[in-house]
Amino acid sequence: MFEGRIAQFNAPQQPFELRRVTLPSIGAGEVLVKVHRANICGSDLHAWHGSFATRGLGGTLPTVLGHEMVGSVAAMGNEVTEDSNGTPLHVGARVVFPYFFPCHQCRNCLAGRRVSCLKLTMAMLGDASAAPYFVGGYGDYFLLPAGAVVYTVPDTLSDEVVSGVNCALSQVIYGLERVTLGFGESVIVQGAGGLGLFATAVARARGAAQVVVVDAVPERLELARAFGADEVINLTDHPDPADRIRRARKLTDGLGADVVVEVVGDPAVVPEGLKMLAQGGRYLEIGNINMGHTYTADPSRLVTANKSIIGVSLYEPTALYQALSFLAANQHRLPLDHFASTTYPLEDINTAFTAADSRKVVRASIVM
Repeated sequence: MFEGRIAQFNAPQQPFELRRVTLPSIGAGEVLVKVHRANICGSDLHAWHGSFATRGLGGTLPTVLGHEMVGSVAAMGNEVTEDSNGTPLHVGARVVFPYFFPCHQCRNCLAGRRVSCLKLTMAMLGDASAAPYFVGGYGDYFLLPAGAVVYTVPDTLSDEVVSGVNCALSQVIYGLERVTLGFGESVIVQGAGGLGLFATAVARARGAAQVVVVDAVPERLELARAFGADEVINLTDHPDPADRIRRARKLTDGLGADVVVEVVGDPAVVPEGLKMLAQGGRYLEIGNINMGHTYTADPSRLVTANKSIIGVSLYEPTALYQALSFLAANQHRLPLDHFASTTYPLEDINTAFTAADSRKVVRASIVM
């Protein structure tokens, strides 16, 4: 029997409700994780505002938000002996894991498209009104279902560094793989939040010749340079979209970027990003997860210029292991401490969300 707190999310624009609940037992193959730290991601904020409808994805309310997390093994069900790399797993081992869980049996899973599983479940969508209760990151525990991918965290990586590895970093690693970013290509990143900063660093690590970041917050643009951006475009200095497009082309030898990465989460930036693409360019769409929002675009610009839009949601589990390896190799080169700069205890989660929503912090984190 395991007792702990959850920050229950009852409805958009309503305060979180702190509850103490009890998980009666652990099932075969399951892993109960003691959550150390859970970040506030953009999708958590969208859900909080009501623009990201958890019910629309098959979820229910009340639930527990939070999916960017790191913790340690509190208990393991029968048959669990090792992590997904074959490393022996034991109580107390620090772990990270994807926050979504494919069925491994539907036609998409069997075809190797687990990110498109027809029966996908994930954190933020479970029912917090009944056991197991611990269905999101904002609680003392999180219950991993049987068959979930889980990786042991190297001792060289702190909780602060790895807390967002299972979302932002893994997502952009997989996304840039999907658009086949190659050596010597140019990249423009729309947005310098957590996803944008990691996209900048990963693009540089993959051999991009030129990385340009677009944002309106000067502090974030300074961070973008520290994460590997060659140039930045400040929306305040260039309020006219046509001027920004001209600036982007000038910074990419007059051609436009081979890859543009959208991690703003606002459909209004998409037409501008498409115009920043070079002939044969690929537009990586990650940020827009709010259904029903639209933009106006001219499809002939895609056809005549052989441009592509590639939407990427989630990632193949191997991207999480690649993310751990990336951090182990680059943690002393990148200013990752900025991701750990603002923390709040679970009981102050409402204050934390207000701060995160203000965009005055790169990543607010809840610590248990």
